[in-house]
Amino acid sequence: MSSVRPKKHLGQHFLKDLSIAERIAKALTGHGEYNSVLEVGPGTGVLTQFLLKEAYETWVVDIDKESIAYLQENFKALEGRIIDGDFLKYDILKDTGAPLAIIGNFPYNISSQIFFRILELRNEVPEVVCMIQKEVADRIAEPPGSKTYGILSVLLQAYYDIEYLFTVKPGVFNPPPKVNSGVIRLKRNNVERLDCDEKLFKQVVKAGFQMRRKTLRNALKPINLPEALADDPILNLRAETLSVKQFVDLTNKISACR
Repeated sequence: MSSVRPKKHLGQHFLKDLSIAERIAKALTGHGEYNSVLEVGPGTGVLTQFLLKEAYETWVVDIDKESIAYLQENFKALEGRIIDGDFLKYDILKDTGAPLAIIGNFPYNISSQIFFRILELRNEVPEVVCMIQKEVADRIAEPPGSKTYGILSVLLQAYYDIEYLFTVKPGVFNPPPKVNSGVIRLKRNNVERLDCDEKLFKQVVKAGFQMRRKTLRNALKPINLPEALADDPILNLRAETLSVKQFVDLTNKISACR
């Protein structure tokens, strides 16, 4: 028996099914020619054991002291590559180097924050494979026009090509979550920088979706739309219908009129 107890406040649901763990590990493709892989939230090492069989240098990071102690005792092959810290705050690359793939069964309660951190590291992270709440996985992978398409969908799709790989039922976890999980793969695309003011782009996307039922004309009022754009037909649309390119074009229009 593992000595690591799943902790509700950390959003931990430990995977028990070895075949699923192996399938997740093998979903890494090497896209971007990385040599190192970082597992976020390894828990008891169910996924870790399969990563160690792959031709990568495996690192793990966890905020859970019990998990860190368990891995140090039971995974001697990870010696020197177990990071006791918070992925959201820790300067990961100073230890692992780059490029770096990221993998893991992400805690549901901070999965969005993990993705925003990955976006900050996007030029050093060419590939991500992760299991998250199915609803979030669907949202991230959905094309424009879907009711689940949102802020994370646009921001991640701007820099990554995203594939929904497979669904995982609750019964293979301890404790079982109340919802299905989804495994997705993100591969860095060729966009080094968006063809617009990236800071303004993020503001436009966030404002557009914060009032997603309204047209962009109303939703974007908080960012002070220039009057010169008042009659632009794109403002009659809702944020959920715009592609990444359309958001880039809209950002450029706003910039040009300021």
